[in-house]
Amino acid sequence: MRKHLLICSAMMLGLPVFAADPVKDGELDRVKLVQKVRPAVASIFMKDFSGDPRGRIAGGGSGVIIDAEGYCLTNYHVVAAEAMTGVRPTFAVGLPNGTLYDAVTVGCDRTGDVALIKLFPKTPGEKFPFNELGDSGTLQAGHWTMIMGNAQLLSTDFTPSVSFGLVSGTGRYSDFGFAEHTDAIQYDTTANQGNSGGPIFNMKGQVIGLVYGGAPGKRGAFNTGIGYGLPINTAKNFLMHMRAGIFCDHATLGATVNTQISEDSDLARLMVNQVLEDSDAFRRGLSEGDELLSFAGRDIRNLNQYKSALGIYPKEWRLPLTYKRVNDKKETLVRLMSYSPPVMKNPAGPGGQPAAPKTKGFGEGMKYFEEKKGFANYYYNRLARDRVLETQKRLADYSNLVGDWVWTGTYDREGRGGDFLAKIEEIKDPTDPKSTKTQTSLQLGLTDYKLEPLKDGLTVADLTEPPYTGGLMMALYQYRRLLTLGAKGAEGEKCSHAGMEPVYIMPLDGLKPKKLEDIRLMCEVIRFEHASVESKWYFYRSDLNPQLKGAAPFPEGTLIAGEVYVDRQSDPCELYFADFKDVGGKLLPHRMEARNGDKRYAIFNLKVHQMK
Repeated sequence: MRKHLLICSAMMLGLPVFAADPVKDGELDRVKLVQKVRPAVASIFMKDFSGDPRGRIAGGGSGVIIDAEGYCLTNYHVVAAEAMTGVRPTFAVGLPNGTLYDAVTVGCDRTGDVALIKLFPKTPGEKFPFNELGDSGTLQAGHWTMIMGNAQLLSTDFTPSVSFGLVSGTGRYSDFGFAEHTDAIQYDTTANQGNSGGPIFNMKGQVIGLVYGGAPGKRGAFNTGIGYGLPINTAKNFLMHMRAGIFCDHATLGATVNTQISEDSDLARLMVNQVLEDSDAFRRGLSEGDELLSFAGRDIRNLNQYKSALGIYPKEWRLPLTYKRVNDKKETLVRLMSYSPPVMKNPAGPGGQPAAPKTKGFGEGMKYFEEKKGFANYYYNRLARDRVLETQKRLADYSNLVGDWVWTGTYDREGRGGDFLAKIEEIKDPTDPKSTKTQTSLQLGLTDYKLEPLKDGLTVADLTEPPYTGGLMMALYQYRRLLTLGAKGAEGEKCSHAGMEPVYIMPLDGLKPKKLEDIRLMCEVIRFEHASVESKWYFYRSDLNPQLKGAAPFPEGTLIAGEVYVDRQSDPCELYFADFKDVGGKLLPHRMEARNGDKRYAIFNLKVHQMK
């Protein structure tokens, strides 16, 4: 506007008007962009290098800070221990303000080659500069990109190098041994060793990807005009897992597929070769000879599209799958299985998990690093778990209600219903009058079901009562134990934060939604195990659901769903809680839906809660 006014004023005064210089304008825009995002670009080094820095460098990479608390994204291979068998606990991280910070590894995704570390402030209350995460799904070939980072580890003054280039392609797939580059961004923007883990920006200054490292022996040196980057949308899927200190697993469908060319046309089709019988895909009806049409809302017609679509999700996520058998098309929700490729060198630790790191850490970060099998840093898992459970406790404190629980109300099952009575109580043991035993009972109309969840010798049939629920009574028992005892109610500390997963709230009228994505909510997950029965519990968070632009459907931090696995080879019992009301200072659900497989068992309208 100011430039326009100056031109108009010059014309009115009869002064010469010089044409704008688009080259200089573009140059100025680039300089401003670099200045805007540079403060949050991190140079990562393997050792504390006070004194002569160049003499103490043992390797490193790049990263980008994503929030004011100092959380920083980078590559897994930047934080990995020797032979990719674990993680280095701590690092020295320099920022362009000239300050060197201590940092600790928080969480890792080896397969996706991404990791999360945390920088520690020099002074109490210090906030870090950070860059906004963009949407890599909007990228197209021809878009400009900018890469910044610690190229060739030359950023010993912590000032990152800068390069500009174009997006060459999207949705690329390549298997690099220890990692899979799925749905990758291809670009011609110059990057070198040391740029690994550094940010790829769009021209708005948003992070739309992270630089992948080179692949010796496959594509040679990295700066060859062909670069690959992790799309930031993939990192977002694993970010909650990594914040919780998890060593993440990627997912597989539990089926092998191949691309076939139709005899009737030149169109490619993606056909199923084989389905594992212990997979959820098999239980949902997928079989050999079926044609896959779409996955997670993306059309898939060839193997590259399939691997790219599947490879961006964590294990156990439940996502829509559409397939066709002859002329019969079916859409269903499928729970994904775990996929963990072997490490490149040296065997993994017990249970297939990466071995504990042998490299000793240094500095402030070591106070915040805790080793535990299956976790990159268990310290942060405990923090995340306790935060979730404490939020639920503020909404409804059950910790002193460890006695009998009774629910009464009405139920509706396939158009039929009546009154129900559910109890979890301590009853006298007839063989020993001085002791008691826990019993869960459920009365539906004139039908009674009873279960002693801790009784020896229970069969799967016993534990899955009532029929077609997957174990409703055991699920109610687990629900009560989690709420009353919290993490202490689990066996052997088997209560942990499990990251983020989608939950699908089916319509009350029983009709199938037009799109399963429309009823999906993202939730934090707590994993809990007691009496050798695993369960997962889902807690609502509004910031994980930006698609909900109106009022939140649930109170913040509320437990809204659960899955209880009596038998991992079968469908779990699913519980969904709704209609929360204040009862004596506690926010309690007044509607509960029980599901098993892809079918609703019943809806329970809870009128009375009696808890001691």
